[in-house]
Amino acid sequence: MVIGLIPARFASTRLPGKPLIDLGGKSMIERVVTQARQANLARVVVATDDARILQYVQDFGGEAVLTHPDHPSGTDRLWEAFQQLGSPSDVHCIVNIQGDEPFINPAQINALADLFADAATAPDIATLVKPVVSEEELFSPHLPKVVLNQRSEALYFSRHPLPYQRGREPAQWLAHHRYLRHLGLYAYKPAVLAQLTQLPVSPLEAAESLEQLRWLEAGFRIRCAETELDAFGIDTPEDAEKARARLAS
Repeated sequence: MVIGLIPARFASTRLPGKPLIDLGGKSMIERVVTQARQANLARVVVATDDARILQYVQDFGGEAVLTHPDHPSGTDRLWEAFQQLGSPSDVHCIVNIQGDEPFINPAQINALADLFADAATAPDIATLVKPVVSEEELFSPHLPKVVLNQRSEALYFSRHPLPYQRGREPAQWLAHHRYLRHLGLYAYKPAVLAQLTQLPVSPLEAAESLEQLRWLEAGFRIRCAETELDAFGIDTPEDAEKARARLAS
């Protein structure tokens, strides 16, 4: 069984109350839940730190649990939520669905869940990658890049373009190499998720501010599924206006 967990915090420096903001007549968190329910998931549960979000999700017919407000990361919040659900033994995959991506495509969720269908070949962790299509993407530090081995497992994530191309000007890099960027959708084996919450911040994570580097440094395998579909995360009021314009069109 595969379940989807959606971490949703009320506090946000740039957009307070983000899960409850209105996007075209429906809140962001309801839009995320609606999209996730179209994927091949047995359950979709919101993991929140705020009673207002808990009540709101329950009022529109969603499932939610109230977690501790001081978790250092969404990963820790997911593990507590899974424990509150009773840590069901028939769950072989937990998908971490970002609570600020109202346009998440169910096919992206299914692409990760499918990697766990065979227990013999299932990875520790799975995530999504997408081909880089512009220099703006390639050189943006806000869009982490990733390099893979021949088994589609991550070798390294970085905010800098990888690989560096010796002897070529950066403006030529995209024409001579196929770059991939990382999309922040994850799936885990439950036992692996439990282990991830016990890991201290690692040197590479501290340098790049990318939590997934902590997992690589600890020796976990991260298999990557490729998608052509983009992500649309909402972090600022400007992002919210773009989402409303997209819905209106």
